[in-house]
Amino acid sequence: MKRARLAGLALLLVATATGSWQARGWLEDSHRLTAERAAQRTIDAALARESEIAASVEARLAELTASERVIDRGIIREIERPIYRRVCLEPDTIRLLNDAAAGRTPDPAEPAEPLPRRAAPAD
Repeated sequence: MKRARLAGLALLLVATATGSWQARGWLEDSHRLTAERAAQRTIDAALARESEIAASVEARLAELTASERVIDRGIIREIERPIYRRVCLEPDTIRLLNDAAAGRTPDPAEPAEPLPRRAAPAD
């Protein structure tokens, strides 16, 4: 009889643990369901609010007429003509570039630099 009593107590303990575990699962599921429903209500409220705003914007845009005005005043350009200086170019090249920038045609017979006054001594 003692054995039957122990078996009955063990069975009662297992049934209580299983029932408690099942009840705890139901409680957690109800909390999750409550949180999901609250989140869904918040999402639905935000979508409804945004839909109202979008509808009022679309209604206002439908009232507006397109008016476009193009003003063409042309393009103003300022061109600075550079004066070339000798940095890494030879004097003849600088003279040609400055003449081209000024719009002149250089005279090929004209030397770039004046000739020296004294001639080199003959050997």
